[in-house]
Amino acid sequence: MAFWSGASALGSKVSRRLLFMFTLSLSVTYLFYSLMSCYNSLQENYVFQGRLVTEEATLGSSHFSQSERTTPGFRAEERTRAPPTEARPDFSTTDSDPRANCTLDYGVKKLPQAIIIGVKKGGTRALLEALRVHPDVRAVGNEPHFFDRNYEKGLDWYRELMPSTLEGQITMEKTPSYFVTNHAPKRIHSMARDIKLIMVVRNPVTRAISDYTQTLSKRPEIPTFEVLAFKNRTLGLIDASWSALRIGIYALHLESWMQYFPLSQMHFVSGERLIVDPAGEMAKVQDFLGLKRIVTDKHFYFNKTKGFPCLKKPEDSGAPRCLGKSKGRTHPQIEPEVIRRLHKFYKPFNMMFYQMTGQNFEWE
Repeated sequence: MAFWSGASALGSKVSRRLLFMFTLSLSVTYLFYSLMSCYNSLQENYVFQGRLVTEEATLGSSHFSQSERTTPGFRAEERTRAPPTEARPDFSTTDSDPRANCTLDYGVKKLPQAIIIGVKKGGTRALLEALRVHPDVRAVGNEPHFFDRNYEKGLDWYRELMPSTLEGQITMEKTPSYFVTNHAPKRIHSMARDIKLIMVVRNPVTRAISDYTQTLSKRPEIPTFEVLAFKNRTLGLIDASWSALRIGIYALHLESWMQYFPLSQMHFVSGERLIVDPAGEMAKVQDFLGLKRIVTDKHFYFNKTKGFPCLKKPEDSGAPRCLGKSKGRTHPQIEPEVIRRLHKFYKPFNMMFYQMTGQNFEWE
C-alpha cells in the first residue's frame, strides 16, 4: 500500500513538472513569434514605405515676394494669395494595425539632406513617389513650403514635419516653388551648405501649357492661353511677367542658385525622359544621392490611358498605382503660331540653360 502511495505522489510531481515545462515552452514560442512579427513589420515599412498619393497638392499661381529680383524687360509678378495646402492621405502605419507599436516614431527626425526644389508641372510628384519606394529614402508627402511661406516658423518647426529616419537613410522633401523664390537659395544654404538639390525640368512651352491647364481646371473663367501669353498679340510681344511663362526661363532662376551652390550639388532630371525612361532617370538620381540602385524598371508600368508610368512593387500581383486625376489632364488646343512664337522666345534662354548645366535637353 505504501508503494502505491509513493508511486502516486511521484506521478503527481512528474505531471506538474511536465505541465510547467509545456506552459513555459508555449510562452517562449509566443514571445518568439511576436518578436518576428515586429521584425517583419519594420522590414515591410522600410523596404516599401513609399506609397502613391491620390492627388498632388497644387500650388495655384506662382508666388513672388516684393523683394524678388527683377530683370530688364520683365515687369514685377502680381502677388497672389497661396491656396490652402490640399490634405493628403496618410499611408503610414496606424494605431489600428496590431503591429503599429513596432514602427511608430522609430528613428530620429532630421533636417533634409536633399530637396526637390522645382519645377512646377515638371514631374516633381512622380519623381518623389518613385524615390519613396527606396528603403533608404524617407520623404514628406505634402509640400512644406518652408523656405518661401513658413520660414518665420523656424527650423524646429520644419524638422518636426520630417519623417523619422534610421542610420543611413536620407530625409527629403519637395516644394517646386523654391526654384523661383529669390530668397530660397540663401535660406537653404544657411541651413545646410552641403545639401543636394534636384530639379525636374521639361520643355518650357509644354510646361507653361500644363500650368495653364491646371489653373483652368480650377478657374474656368480665366482668359485663353493666347490672351495671357502676349502683351501685344499684333506685335508678337510675349508677356514674360505671366507666371506660367516666367517659371520656364530656367537660366534666370538657376543664376540665383549658382551664387550659393556648386553644380556638383545639383542634379537636373529631364521631365520628358522621366516619362519615356523612368528607370534610366531614377538610376541617375540614385547615383547622385549616393544610393544603391534599388528602384529599377521592375517598379514601373506604362499606363497608355494616363500617358505616363505608374509605380508597382516587383513582387506584387495587384494593379500598379498611378498618380491621381490631377495628372495627365488633357491640354487645350493652342494655336500653332502661338507655340512657334513661344519656342522662339525661349530658345536663347534654353541655350543659356544648356550651357550653365552642361546638358542638352533637346527642346528645340
